[in-house]
Amino acid sequence: MEEGTRTKKTIFVGGLGDDVDEAVLVETFATFGDVIEVQLPQAATNQYQQAEAKHRGFGFITYSSAEDAQDAIDNMDMNELRGRVLKVNLARPMKGLQQPQNRAIWESEEWLKHYAKPLAESGGTTQSSDF
Repeated sequence: MEEGTRTKKTIFVGGLGDDVDEAVLVETFATFGDVIEVQLPQAATNQYQQAEAKHRGFGFITYSSAEDAQDAIDNMDMNELRGRVLKVNLARPMKGLQQPQNRAIWESEEWLKHYAKPLAESGGTTQSSDF
């Protein structure tokens, strides 16, 4: 499946309370169409926390069609789920995934082909016997 197609079928649901799990989201959002997948990113836990891992307060729901996803947005954005107001919109790809992370620009082959010159042409070190 193309990433652009998947994104239009996936919605972001923010403002989730701690008592909401995947089953609650499926039950709530299945009324708008066929739910293919539900993701609740887990909160970072450290070794000192005794409690079970909790989600980060948001999730992603993927529908079988873009129309179902839009219906869920239209009906659930700014609506309440278990006492919390939800923010529901189309999911967007993460910004960091589209660019290489922490790479120098000259590590790109295209940059080297365009800007780099052979050492002899660049005025760099040459063999000289004038010493």
